[in-house]
Amino acid sequence: MALFSSRMIKRVLVAALVAIVPATAALAAGGGKAPREQDWSFAGFFGTYDTAQLQRGFQIYSENCSACHALSRVAFRNLMEPGGPEFSEAEVRAIAANYFIEDGPDSFGDMFERPGRLSDRFPPPFPNQEAAVAAMGAYPPDFSLLAKARAPTRGFPNFVFDIFTGYAENGPDYIYSLLTGYDADHVNPEGELGHYNPYFVNGEYIAMAQPLWDGMHVYQDGSPETISQYSKDVSAFMMWAAEPHLNARKEMGFRVMAFLLIFGSLVYMTKRRVWSTVEH
Repeated sequence: MALFSSRMIKRVLVAALVAIVPATAALAAGGGKAPREQDWSFAGFFGTYDTAQLQRGFQIYSENCSACHALSRVAFRNLMEPGGPEFSEAEVRAIAANYFIEDGPDSFGDMFERPGRLSDRFPPPFPNQEAAVAAMGAYPPDFSLLAKARAPTRGFPNFVFDIFTGYAENGPDYIYSLLTGYDADHVNPEGELGHYNPYFVNGEYIAMAQPLWDGMHVYQDGSPETISQYSKDVSAFMMWAAEPHLNARKEMGFRVMAFLLIFGSLVYMTKRRVWSTVEH
């Protein structure tokens, strides 16, 4: 008799599946409500960033978020690179000049501040994490990689479907849902501190107050000046900050797949030609 019968193997597989599904579902939940999926220009295998949206997202960041959140892994020059916001060099120089960068030491051994240059990275709003906590009560996370770092795990079987659909927008979906998920009418139970937001991955109460309101930012291109639009634009900008070469990566991937398809076809036709005269 075989050591493992086919019936026994089936039972083991079913038991493993039953154990995996609840665990992965709990992991996907992450302690918060599932993010609402949005339509993004960069979604799918052939999606690309919307330049105008990235420019609006940068406006939201610079006018609102930069007072608390750093963007320390992004250099000013990145704002004018292809596939990003694509500001002109003059515009980026003007943006950089609005920031003061600590430099030195000078000839006297002293540190000094100077206007930003294209090669500089965005300076943080606080000198260190301790200063940020002292001023804000909690550490505002750096925006540079947040769209990737806070992407909720979707679990089984969603991550299997994502391979075939190319879904990788769970980070922007989460940020959008968080920014639009505040409930001003909610009253915290006794002992609960923070602001109620059911989409917060670490629980339902977040230290950050609602940051966006209708009409608080003025768009020059006629886009809606609503919380939803603000949230979507800054979420897209944060996705670009975390993956600035997405457009180039997808273009290269398409070229590689096209090459492999052509190369595979040539190999197949060559094989047919070589072996067509050989008796089998």
